[in-house]
This record gives sequence, structure tokens and C-alpha cells, in this order.
Amino acid sequence: MPKLTDYVKMAADEYVHDRGSTELDARWIAEFFQDSGVQDAYPRQDLIAFAEMVQKELNLEDERATKKAAFHLDKMIRRIRFPPKT
Repeated sequence: MPKLTDYVKMAADEYVHDRGSTELDARWIAEFFQDSGVQDAYPRQDLIAFAEMVQKELNLEDERATKKAAFHLDKMIRRIRFPPKT
């Protein structure tokens, strides 16, 4: 049986892939909670708490992607050689 954190990461990855957004939709997460087996595997798990964990993971992934993009952009800018001013 997968860990709860595995379900959270799976939900976050699937949501970004399906919706392309980091703002979690309540209906989508409710369907995922029921259809993916989270509710069966963790019967005491609260849907709202699960949704908050998924939203937190989405925010972390968004931060990582932003930092990675900024790093690569900075790396590209540093490679550009500007001609000396005369």
C-alpha cells in the first residue's frame, strides 16, 4: 500500500499534467481522493486535510520550477558576450 505522501505527490503531478495549473480545484481533488484509493487506504484521512497537503506540494513544485527556470536563464545570460563599448 502506498504511503499517504506518495498519494499526495501523485495527485499533485497528475493535477499539473491534467490542468496545467497550481491552484487546486475542489471537485478534481474530491474525485481523485475517492477514485485513486486514498479513501479506501486511509479511511480516517480527511479530504480537506488531504487537499491542503496536495496544494502545499503544488506550491513547492511551482517554487522549484521557478527557481530552476531563473537559474537556467541566468546561466544563459552569463554566456552571452557583449561587444566592448568604444
